[in-house]
Amino acid sequence: MTTVGTEEQANLLASELVSRRHAACVNIVPGLRSVYRWQGKICRDTEFMLVVKTSESEYAAVQAAILELHGYELPEILAFKVCKGEQRFLDWITGSLDKQAAFSDEEEPAMLDETNF
Repeated sequence: MTTVGTEEQANLLASELVSRRHAACVNIVPGLRSVYRWQGKICRDTEFMLVVKTSESEYAAVQAAILELHGYELPEILAFKVCKGEQRFLDWITGSLDKQAAFSDEEEPAMLDETNF
């Protein structure tokens, strides 16, 4: 999990993590409101939360990519173990991370027309 300050940064990180096969999926959650202490001051910002679906073996690569591409001086990078999950979904994650599998980087058209919001 990580947070970013702009939609552009969220889309960049999500696209790169998936195209590099470090993540099977990245959920972008807009409208997050963060209150935090930074350099001795209390700050309030609107952020985007990224939930990165990956495996433990890809953690180092995910962390390196976030550090490479992130705009924050100190990006939030947190990992949580999955206790249980639907096995077909977990298998899909594993299959999506397979660097040897044939994949196309062609993107599907967006399902939602964001101009309607």
